[in-house]
Amino acid sequence: MNYANIAFTDIIKALQEKNGSRAAYDRMQKFSYVDGLSITEENFIREMDSFYMASFGENGFPYIQHRGGSKGFLKVINKDTIGIIDFSGNKQFISVGNITTNPNVSLIMVSYPKRARLKIYAEAEILEIDDDPGLYDYLKPENYKFKAERILLFHIKAYDWNCPQHIVPRYSEVEIEEIIQSKLQYIERLETELSDLKKKLRQ
Repeated sequence: MNYANIAFTDIIKALQEKNGSRAAYDRMQKFSYVDGLSITEENFIREMDSFYMASFGENGFPYIQHRGGSKGFLKVINKDTIGIIDFSGNKQFISVGNITTNPNVSLIMVSYPKRARLKIYAEAEILEIDDDPGLYDYLKPENYKFKAERILLFHIKAYDWNCPQHIVPRYSEVEIEEIIQSKLQYIERLETELSDLKKKLRQ
């Protein structure tokens, strides 16, 4: 996999040359091959509770959709494939229709607390639930209420990490609660240690 080989078309290379960045990106393009997802990307993907997907329509416009669920709803199947259960939504079927005519999609995954952003080029595949019940059982989220319409697989062609610049740290209610609980437990431990120390000093 080489993200630059897909991303850097001739017109983009010409713009890089014109603006003085081509030499650096040419080196990156020559030496940035990876053999699928590493454990770093796999762990990052498993922590996602949402992502953005861009597909391309017959109308000539790209369409960007937000997909979300419980943390871990996006599953790693192997180092080349990730997948989700496609939940029932507003019944517009824009992304599904676009994928039917053009399976090439682009995914963006952002961790605001970590200020990290992973971008993926992939070929999407639509499966009916009855096509692979075992895969459905693997992909379905636990302890999350949903109505399933289909399975969506993403066969990864390339990926890259973005610069964290301008990613403002943001935290979900659950993440804030975890931080607060950690601090409270730390305070409780300190108070216990202080109480024990006072007892020893009085002895």
